[in-house]
Amino acid sequence: MREAGRGAAPSVEAGLAARLGELRVERGWSLDELARRSGLSRSTLSRLERGELSPTAAQLGRLCSVHERTMSRLLLEVEAQPPQFVPAGQQTVWRDEATGFVRRSVSPPHAGLRAEVVEGVLGPGAAIAYEDPPVPGLEQHIWVLEGTLEVTVDDTVHPVGPGDCLRFRLRGPSRFHCPGPERVRYALMIVAP
Repeated sequence: MREAGRGAAPSVEAGLAARLGELRVERGWSLDELARRSGLSRSTLSRLERGELSPTAAQLGRLCSVHERTMSRLLLEVEAQPPQFVPAGQQTVWRDEATGFVRRSVSPPHAGLRAEVVEGVLGPGAAIAYEDPPVPGLEQHIWVLEGTLEVTVDDTVHPVGPGDCLRFRLRGPSRFHCPGPERVRYALMIVAP
């Protein structure tokens, strides 16, 4: 995990690594069992839990799905005490170095709430794909602020342009793609079932 414009955030990375290990142990799973369920290799999972490797968005998406958590909820569990107000400069920013995807947790995180707002930025040609939803039936609203986003849900591609909003319930694979020519910036509202 890296904050945009700064180096690695060791406390967040270390906390994420520790929390991933805790979740596996809480379920009584070996690394082999988690590898079977997530489709990630045992060695990758071991390196993630030891904090030697920062997960990609796709890897984190798979782990969130297996542990039945949204990405924001998992990141919230890493932070000590969730605030009610988070200034823009203090919002958690996560970057997937493999795809260039930047994810900002806009809403003040709170475990007891069902909705959250996330800002996503993808560069031209970049795509992120998730095999399964973190929580089946998760409701998502995508409001494009700049550029164009192609969202694939239930094998249907939805082109979403500036000002457009797409709403759906997530029950299977999904894909987010920026066809370009410029980057896309969008707000993602997530509502737990």
